[in-house]
Amino acid sequence: MVGFDPGAQSPSLAPEQAALAGSAAGMVTRALISPLDVIKIRFQLQIERVSSRQREGKYWSLYQASRCILTEEGLPAFWKGHVPAQFLSVCFGAVQFASFELLTEGVHKSTQYNSQTPGVHFVCGGLAACSATVACQPLDTLRTRFAAQGEPKVYPNLRHAVASIYRTEGVLAFYSGLSPTLVAVFPYAGMQFFFYNVLKKLMGPPEKDSGGNLKSLVCGSCAGVVSKTLTYPFDLFKKRLQVAGFEEARVKFGQVRRYKGFVDCVLNIAKEEGFRGFFKGLSPSLVKAAFSTGFTFFWYEFFLNAMHNLKGQR
Repeated sequence: MVGFDPGAQSPSLAPEQAALAGSAAGMVTRALISPLDVIKIRFQLQIERVSSRQREGKYWSLYQASRCILTEEGLPAFWKGHVPAQFLSVCFGAVQFASFELLTEGVHKSTQYNSQTPGVHFVCGGLAACSATVACQPLDTLRTRFAAQGEPKVYPNLRHAVASIYRTEGVLAFYSGLSPTLVAVFPYAGMQFFFYNVLKKLMGPPEKDSGGNLKSLVCGSCAGVVSKTLTYPFDLFKKRLQVAGFEEARVKFGQVRRYKGFVDCVLNIAKEEGFRGFFKGLSPSLVKAAFSTGFTFFWYEFFLNAMHNLKGQR
């Protein structure tokens, strides 16, 4: 069960166990959904309309973008930025789930609220994700830039990217897009935990067999789709701000823009690209959210159960 459960028969979860399970879940999930993430980022950064009817930009559909990237850059391009992305997933998963378990336990011990109610999961899930975001934002910025660049590469490797950004843009560049990320991540993660909690309760008591694992996958996928749809524009704002100063790598993909900040980014997208501009890349993002959130909860509970079983055998 995700979150502190005072009625559980097994002993309470130690923070290091939650961190380990969260890291493992993030690592496996990232490897599986990386291609969708690369396509989503390419869509988000495209100034021209993403439409198969009005083909203005380089990419206009999920299938066409996949073929284009495969033809021009090869199969490994779908895992561009995978190293910083893996660091991001491992770090984010560890901090988020460890924080979530500690927060729900704190609610149970310090307040009158039930730690397994959806409302508590919403607040604790949002706060846990904010903690993980602040800790991992530099890795997210690096991941975005690697996924955004075409050929020839501006950053040949992670070490060069870190040194180049630090030298030319300063430390604060690693935290580009942090404001919209924090604004979006609290409700996004909060709703993920909220809907996951609600859906699992609607589907009945937890099971110990493969049916229970399948339930985690289905509930997580549904929670991810709903949460991503409601908070998607903030993810797009973050991506646009993260590639500021990176225009030379974006020229071959179409028009480029430099924004003065969060508000300027929002206003310019609304003016130039219209309301639909806020939802560029939504289709691959929803597919990614379904797989990503579903797999994250699935693997998190899988690894937790494995650790409990190993502990019980000793």
